[in-house]
Amino acid sequence: QVQLVESGGGCGQAGGALRLSCPASGNFNSIHTMRWYRQAPGKQRELIATISGSNIQYADSVRGRFTVSEDIFTNILYLQMDRLKPEDTAVYYCNGGFYYAGADRVTRFSEVWGPGTLVTVSS
Repeated sequence: QVQLVESGGGCGQAGGALRLSCPASGNFNSIHTMRWYRQAPGKQRELIATISGSNIQYADSVRGRFTVSEDIFTNILYLQMDRLKPEDTAVYYCNGGFYYAGADRVTRFSEVWGPGTLVTVSS
């Protein structure tokens, strides 16, 4: 069973920076795509960054300020958040698609979510 757990959240100041990490643990054969989402109070969950190999995409709200990366050797997903704004305040979630072998040795696909980490940005 694959698990994702975010870390690095906390309090930041406007104009400052924070770095989130999300290691993948458990048994899996390969990773398809990793994503960062966030959900601000009273708002819907928003996809902010996607990474699949060399293909990287950002939401307009974070493009130019946030950088997503992954360490393929340690299976850790990162989100470097620079030039923070108060509107970046949200719970941040990592999400990933994993291929794994079941007990019957058939390759299956599973989408996994982390529990989220709170980021609060003060002005």
